[in-house]
Amino acid sequence: MVIVVYDIPDDKRRTRLAKFLEGYGRRVQYSVFECFISLDEMRLLYAKVKTKVKLDEDNVRFYWLSPEAASNVLTLGSERPQEPPTYYIV
Repeated sequence: MVIVVYDIPDDKRRTRLAKFLEGYGRRVQYSVFECFISLDEMRLLYAKVKTKVKLDEDNVRFYWLSPEAASNVLTLGSERPQEPPTYYIV
């Protein structure tokens, strides 16, 4: 699991990044996403996000959690992190 946290002062850039991240994970707070992706996918996501922010103004952090660490997450007022289904039936 990867936790993506950001602080972006510009409304337009912040909204654009949030919409982009919705394709990678679940928004759990205004500026926090939980993404069930591999380490290689996180590196690719990092490179893509880097092109969408202003490095001198914005702050984006990526926290890689091992499966063991992710299973030990405690929450109050929300559900525990849940991996998305491995497949969907349409």
